[in-house]
Amino acid sequence: MLEYSILKPEGILLLTPTAPLSRADFAGLGALVDGYLANHTSLHGVLVHSESFPGWDSFASFTAHVRFLRDHERKLDRVAIVTDSPIAGAAEALAQLFISADIRHFAFVDYKSALAWLKAPRDHQDGHEHDVSRAGHTTISPK
Repeated sequence: MLEYSILKPEGILLLTPTAPLSRADFAGLGALVDGYLANHTSLHGVLVHSESFPGWDSFASFTAHVRFLRDHERKLDRVAIVTDSPIAGAAEALAQLFISADIRHFAFVDYKSALAWLKAPRDHQDGHEHDVSRAGHTTISPK
């Protein structure tokens, strides 16, 4: 099972896998993301927050995950993987094969740091990032 929501206006997708991922998880996630992207050029960030990775419930679920990444990777700016799972390094390396976004790993307890990194605007002229925090998030979730 995958819990997901989008922080508005930041454009940050929050993902929390809580049980093996299913094809239905990616169908719902795709609908949410496609709805958001209908009115926005990209997702500024994706935050995956899980103490450990639960895997997939089937090979079809894995392929749905890969298809979701392939279909959306050009619209992702940054990805924060927030976990203490021993496979975090492998997940980061694997994700870099599928997406061109900037990917960083954070310890599970560093959720706030990961979110701040995703919110920080990029300065395209000098390549440096500046940290800016915002309050008053609006969250949409699947029903």
